[in-house]
Amino acid sequence: MPVGQNSYLCNSKNERLLKNTDNEIIGAISDLLTQNTAPVVIVPHSNPDGDAIGSAYGLAVVLKNAGHDVKIISPNDYPGFLSWLNGDVEILNYQKMKKTSDYYLRKCGIMFCVDFNDINRTDEMVDAIESFEGKIIMVDHHPYPTDFCHFTVSEPEYSSSAELVYDFVVSLGLDQYLSHEAAEALYTGIMTDTGSFSHNTSRPNLYKVLSALMTYGIDTESIHGRVYHNFSVDRLRLMGYCLHEKMVVLPEYKTGFISLSREELKKYNFVPGDTEGFVNIPLSINQIVFSALFIEKDGYVKASFRSKGNFPANAFSSAHFNGGGHLNAAGGEIKLTLQETLDRFTQLLPEYHHLLNNAD
Repeated sequence: MPVGQNSYLCNSKNERLLKNTDNEIIGAISDLLTQNTAPVVIVPHSNPDGDAIGSAYGLAVVLKNAGHDVKIISPNDYPGFLSWLNGDVEILNYQKMKKTSDYYLRKCGIMFCVDFNDINRTDEMVDAIESFEGKIIMVDHHPYPTDFCHFTVSEPEYSSSAELVYDFVVSLGLDQYLSHEAAEALYTGIMTDTGSFSHNTSRPNLYKVLSALMTYGIDTESIHGRVYHNFSVDRLRLMGYCLHEKMVVLPEYKTGFISLSREELKKYNFVPGDTEGFVNIPLSINQIVFSALFIEKDGYVKASFRSKGNFPANAFSSAHFNGGGHLNAAGGEIKLTLQETLDRFTQLLPEYHHLLNNAD
């Protein structure tokens, strides 16, 4: 397959931007793509968000433009507000199209795992990934990657996997295959994972990437509207219900949280993506530095955490909710009832009283 020459990405001081990734790894991935004649598959994490779909789709478009046969296989459905990212690259829903997906996977020579660093983040696809006979490449920005891939591109300094994918593409010498469609997807990933550029946006490299994406003629206002002004009536009513009935504020711990049962979600005709951003709502309250969202699932509770300043949401999630993530954005899950989960969460807060009250 035609790919560009290796051009290991450096800044003006000739320093590599992919600081955790050796040139040898980039070179090996480039050689692998050059020699590959089989289809390529890109896999985001389960319950994919804007960064997962945006980074996967952006990379997929680049690889397709470079001459590869490529599809995205998502472990399950993705939010409706991202449905416009469905042009030249097909996205298969593994949960709904297992037979078709497994058939395609058997033909593939390369798998990219994007925006996750633990195979368990793929739920229904764990077995399919473990039995994959080709080479597996991780491209991710979360800390503490696990060892399930042949090649690991892990760069936790990046704001998003979409920002990382751009630099990864350039480092492979594939930037000639970037396009308007790929730039739209990568911009979407960056925008959503930074909360419309409200957090994790202090690195100058982010703005270099954004500037480069803008040269492809993308309409940033249109993208923002398609993502954030494209919700259903049910979703807005669910948000109102959360604000009025379900948000708990604990000022003594500078903490707020929201919880939703399966019954409550059903009442508002929940579809994937409807609770996107809800975890951030309590953080808009004066003096609140830690927020949580608890969603009841079948046999477990999904937890999302956000924080301000130096309170370690990832350490909290790792210690108590079998999860992890970034300093200010993390997630996990726990096999308890919803009420047991809420009780446990509130009982833990006194242990973190000092950290919460001294978060910068």
